[in-house]
Amino acid sequence: MATLIKRIISTPGAPAAMGPYSQAVLIDRTMYIAGQLGMDPSSGQLVPGGAKEEAKQALKNIGEILKAAGCDYANVVKTTVLMADMKDFSDINETYKQFFRSNFPARAAYQVVALPKDARVEIEAVAIQGPIQEASA
Repeated sequence: MATLIKRIISTPGAPAAMGPYSQAVLIDRTMYIAGQLGMDPSSGQLVPGGAKEEAKQALKNIGEILKAAGCDYANVVKTTVLMADMKDFSDINETYKQFFRSNFPARAAYQVVALPKDARVEIEAVAIQGPIQEASA
């Protein structure tokens, strides 16, 4: 059996991990991106403006991590969206569509009791590194 390479992906363009975890881990060509809050990487604080703005910043943070691994949003195949209130679902979707425009990744979305830093939104992603060719069904 071939040995797989595990690489930690880290960038100052996204907030540092707030605990004993990595911003992302790359195994072979599969990258697992830790949940990102809507935190400004320079201040470490949540951006103002509620769920919509937090989702936008969380997705920007994901974009910085993707870039650090030589990827972009087209490489994302799965996301998980955690939200403090399901009433924010439509606003989050509106923001989400600004980053994922077609051939959307698979996604799960859940309302949770609480998120770190009293955030309204947290988004994690799985991406495939390298060129991806779209195929019709």
